[in-house]
Amino acid sequence: MTHLSVEMLAAESVEPITSAGHAQLGIAVLAGIAVIVLLITKFKLHAFLALTVGSLALGAFAGAPLDKAIASFTAGLGSTVAGVGVLIALGAILGKLLADSGGADQIVDTILAKAGGRAMPWAMVLIASVIGLPLFFEVGIVLLIPVVLMVAKRGNYSLMRIGIPALAGLSVMHGLIPPHPGPLVAIDAVKANLGVTLALGVLVAIPTVVIAGPLFSKVAARWVDVPAPEKMIPQRPSEDLEKRPGFGATVATVLLPVVLMLAKALVDIVIDDPEATVQRVFDVIGSPLIALLAAVIVGMFTLGRAAGFTKDRLSTTVEKSLAPIAGVLMIVGAGGGFKQTLIDVGVGQMILDFSKDWSIPALLLAWLIAVAIRLATGSATVATISAAGLVAPLAADMSTSHTALLVLAIGAGSLFFSHVNDAGFWLVKEYFGLDVGQTIKTWSVMETIISVVAGGLVLLLSLII
Repeated sequence: MTHLSVEMLAAESVEPITSAGHAQLGIAVLAGIAVIVLLITKFKLHAFLALTVGSLALGAFAGAPLDKAIASFTAGLGSTVAGVGVLIALGAILGKLLADSGGADQIVDTILAKAGGRAMPWAMVLIASVIGLPLFFEVGIVLLIPVVLMVAKRGNYSLMRIGIPALAGLSVMHGLIPPHPGPLVAIDAVKANLGVTLALGVLVAIPTVVIAGPLFSKVAARWVDVPAPEKMIPQRPSEDLEKRPGFGATVATVLLPVVLMLAKALVDIVIDDPEATVQRVFDVIGSPLIALLAAVIVGMFTLGRAAGFTKDRLSTTVEKSLAPIAGVLMIVGAGGGFKQTLIDVGVGQMILDFSKDWSIPALLLAWLIAVAIRLATGSATVATISAAGLVAPLAADMSTSHTALLVLAIGAGSLFFSHVNDAGFWLVKEYFGLDVGQTIKTWSVMETIISVVAGGLVLLLSLII
């Protein structure tokens, strides 16, 4: 992971495409975001088009040459679709196999039988936290959302009551707990102890996920009372199935990518030699692309063939799985394009320049820097890398526990208020069938609660240990 983090850090260190001053850049950011929000809310323009226009407007306001602004947007769109887009597509195929074979029904029926009523949000947050431990956030979403939607529909639960706990579990793991790439990059940058960071991270994560998940979901369900969107709900399989796949085989198939990615993370930690053959093998089989691809191929046998699918039926299932996610792919890609435009015009560097003169405690400074970069660029990873690089010198005189808390402060700040420049915002919006306002009142507020609660707990722990 050290080797990867250096590459990621280098990728962010590029010359800005404009020579605009800080004031002009600040105005450009606000104007670009305002254009996107206005086009979507007032003129009802499709989010993909609004993000495209907003990105170009941002570049124009920042004084960037139009050809370079276009290049930044298309590069960001391309890299997002190449990464997240492929994962969404593979997740959609796996989800369709789960639905058509009856495997998803098997999981949902078992969950509904074992945990009903008030226990359901707690069951969802536990499942999401466990599954989300080694997964990229986007992978966790595409694996969990079909189950969330089916549980909400079959059990007649509020979508937010079930969905928010699942999203909270995934998000907290993503921001605070190694082996996620963000925390690992920060650990490497400030030379923190992995084991201590993991232990303190779990200590902070548990109350954070309880508050932002099951407890906040009660409020979110009152604010936004929407049913699960029919077009995104995996439909019950037709009655021509010979049989359902077993619960054990179904769960094993869903957890296969989790196990492969966790194995990769453990090997990376234990061996920590990018040239070692074992680590190189696990780096391949534990990559999100290969892990999900393996799950899809295995699922064709454990789910499709187990349900009596012919080769033609399997082919049709895969084909039908991709059509509903075309719009989601383009919107998430355009969100990545907007984020890249923000980075390339120099907004991240502007935030770093401002923060150098702030005279406040190191942990609070780390949290605030990560918050500012997260708000400006929409990327938790960019916020983590930039903030960790800036505050790394402060860790020199810190104890082992406080260095670990510095990592957690950065991770907490990197989750603050996800909005229109974050691909995750659009992913949640489209999967849950929300409008922009509803997404802000649920997802964005939930992310802010996670950030503030986790940041507060980090500061509290710093006074105790």
